Amino acid sequence: MKRVFVLALALFLSTVAFAADDFPEEWLTVAEKSDFRATSTYDQTMVYLYRLEAAAPELIRVTDFGRSGQGRPLPLVIVSADGAFTPESAAATGKPLYGVNHLAGHALTPRLTDDVAYPYLMLLVSGGHCQFLIVTGPDGFTRMGGTIDDAPGEAFDKIARLISLPQPGGPAIEQTAKSGDPKRFAFPRPLMGRPGCDMSFSGLKTAVLRTRDAVVAEKSGLTRQDQSDLAASFQAAVVDVLAEKSRRALKSANPRPTSFCVAGGVAANAAIRAALQAVAAEFDVQFIAPPLALCTDNAAMIAFAAIEQSELRGPDDMT
Repeated sequence: MKRVFVLALALFLSTVAFAADDFPEEWLTVAEKSDFRATSTYDQTMVYLYRLEAAAPELIRVTDFGRSGQGRPLPLVIVSADGAFTPESAAATGKPLYGVNHLAGHALTPRLTDDVAYPYLMLLVSGGHCQFLIVTGPDGFTRMGGTIDDAPGEAFDKIARLISLPQPGGPAIEQTAKSGDPKRFAFPRPLMGRPGCDMSFSGLKTAVLRTRDAVVAEKSGLTRQDQSDLAASFQAAVVDVLAEKSRRALKSANPRPTSFCVAGGVAANAAIRAALQAVAAEFDVQFIAPPLALCTDNAAMIAFAAIEQSELRGPDDMT
């Protein structure tokens, strides 16, 4: 295999990596979920990267490279795709440049964390995306369906604002929903009557808005219990939609997947994870969800995607 020497100028929003040759198979086994004992997402990701460095020090280099605006060290691990990096920077290192779509990084995360065999079904669910993919190789992604409007993460953020919860909306909704009644408000489950795996969350958002307005009109405001019940009822609707569409994807997937995997920021939601795990059990397939630190955009998934894809293609043109 080829080995990847990874250089970075930013934290975890990364879509570019460098590659050289002779990357060992050990990369696939060094990342154990039990290694995530640190408290913050930043620290958890750094633990992951230092673990990789310890396993393959001749390939992976992690060091401080200045400080971010929050005073946190910037790991010398991955190249940012937000404009901070230029082809001239790659040329100065003498290493070839591999550009990686960050969605591919999410989709290949199960191979980094669990060495999942191809093919597998991936539900990529985040703030900006929601789609079912059959993953057959490092660049083999067949879309089975997805949202036709809002992504779930976007809906979580919007609903949080509607009921006066802080951002980001996903964690706020999840926490608030714990003390709520998910059956108090009968929100719709959009597109459940339409065949296939497509989803819609815009109409659900509108239903929550109208219900909130009705409660405010009746009570001249929202109580904490109202907030909790709205959050719980909304979250239950999202869970039901994702679970049912996952059933349909598993039924129709061809080739038949060896595993059902989930990735993206919304994959951190415990209620969603539990529901998807139950669906996987119905079909007797393995369920894989990444460690929480790897749910959102992160450096490790991009480096690994570059490793996988460097087996299939040459580096990108730096001009």
